[in-house]
Parts: sequence; structure tokens; C-alpha cells
Amino acid sequence: MAKAMTLLWGAGSPPCWRVMITLEEKNLQGYNQKLLSFDKMEHKSKEVLDINPRGQLPTFKHGNTIVNDSYAVCFYLESKLKSQGNKLIPDSQEEQALMYQRMFEGLTFYDKLNAVIYYDWFVPEGERHESALNRNKEALTTELKLWEGYLQKLGSGSHVAGPSFTLADVVIFPTVAYLFRFGLSAKRYPKLGEYHNLLKDRPSVKASWPPHWLENPEGQDTLKDI
Repeated sequence: MAKAMTLLWGAGSPPCWRVMITLEEKNLQGYNQKLLSFDKMEHKSKEVLDINPRGQLPTFKHGNTIVNDSYAVCFYLESKLKSQGNKLIPDSQEEQALMYQRMFEGLTFYDKLNAVIYYDWFVPEGERHESALNRNKEALTTELKLWEGYLQKLGSGSHVAGPSFTLADVVIFPTVAYLFRFGLSAKRYPKLGEYHNLLKDRPSVKASWPPHWLENPEGQDTLKDI
């Protein structure tokens, strides 16, 4: 099965990481993969555009089936291989409801993080304003407090949508890992820190850890004051 799958990905990209965690969770090691460089604009190459006209990563193909959005790939793999590897969608409809809610809230979480750590990347130099960046930081702070509260309510040792590891964790953990990579204080956000520590050594997460993070484990301090 894995041999019929191809993933084009970029290192450190949370959307790519989501897919790679899911592939590991479903015991699909040995899939075809190619690491592309964002810096070299390889995600805009003909190789990618032929499969994904948006020129984005991840780009995923299984036989003749092409799925490019990271959430869609995760759902596709779990739907296709429910009985293989770890179950990522709980049976309980109540647990499913919370999982779906947290998954799609995760998109807002990811966007608010990007608006801070990649502000200079997204906004041309002549259009940058300190006040705008400060508003983005305030929005991220509000979001962080929301997730801190979610985890507080679920109790110590919980995953993001309940007791079990689900697709919600697949898509949220890369965002949380990025927060701490960029200097978020675990003392200021202890529940997010606890959650990060809970999952960072999970086999699927370790197997797909961004290679350049392994080479340079120090990270940055962009979020130290958030």
C-alpha cells in the first residue's frame, strides 16, 4: 500500500508534518517521498504544479488519487485505512464532535501563529508597522490562553480532544511544537508545555521530526515575551 503513495513535502512545514504523522500512525512507512526547498521555490516547480496547481506543499498522490490539502490527506488516510495502525477518529459521537471542533479551530490557531512569526515574510518592508505586529501578538496571546484553558479543563495528561490521541492531535501538535521552537514560555503556558512534552516523544512524531530541527535544536526566541 505505502509503495503506491508519494508525498512531496517541505521541512518544518506544519501542514506537511500533519500528513507525515498520519502516515506513521497508519503504519505506512516506506512511502515514496521527496523533500523540496521552500527557499529555492521548488514548491512552485513543474513537478509540483502538475499535481497541485496551487503550488503548495504537501502534495500527495496515492495511485491515481491526488489529495493536496493536509487536513484532506489526513481524513483520506484514516477513512481508507480505518483498521490499519492506530485509530485516529474515536467511535463516540461526542468525542468525534470535540475532535472536529478542535481540528478546525486549529486552523485559526495556526494562522495567528504565522501572523507573528512570519510577519516580515508576509508583509512587504514598506508596509510593515509595529502597531500591526503588536495587534497580531495580542491576537496570538488571546488564542494561546484559549488553548491553555481547553487543556486545563480536560485535565492533566489529556490529549487535545480527550483521553485518546486523535486527528485533532495530528493537526494541532505541529503548531504547538512550532510555538516552543520559537521560544514560547512553558512557565507562562504550563498546560501547552505539558501537552508538548506528552507528545514530542510519540513514535510517529519522533519519526517525522523536522530534520533541520534535529541539526539545530536551539530554535529562536521570537515568542519569548508572548
